[in-house]
Amino acid sequence: MSTGKLALGLLAGLAAGAALGILFAPNKGSKTRKKIAKKGEDLTTSLKQEFDEMANRLTDKYEQVIEDTDKLITNTKVKFDETVNDV
Repeated sequence: MSTGKLALGLLAGLAAGAALGILFAPNKGSKTRKKIAKKGEDLTTSLKQEFDEMANRLTDKYEQVIEDTDKLITNTKVKFDETVNDV
């Protein structure tokens, strides 16, 4: 299982547990709704941070692949030129 899926599953489980805990708490309805809204905002913030981190990791990987590909192409051209000169 990938880290992203695991993190998303954990966040969803935490959110569900928090929502159930709030719903069964002995508070007034208005207070409960405020708590649910706050938990939703917290979850949204957490998911946005996780998404941003994943996007940054993907960008870094993409840039590394581009850099490695450029190096490979350059090395291949050099070896090709050396081979042509030897022949």
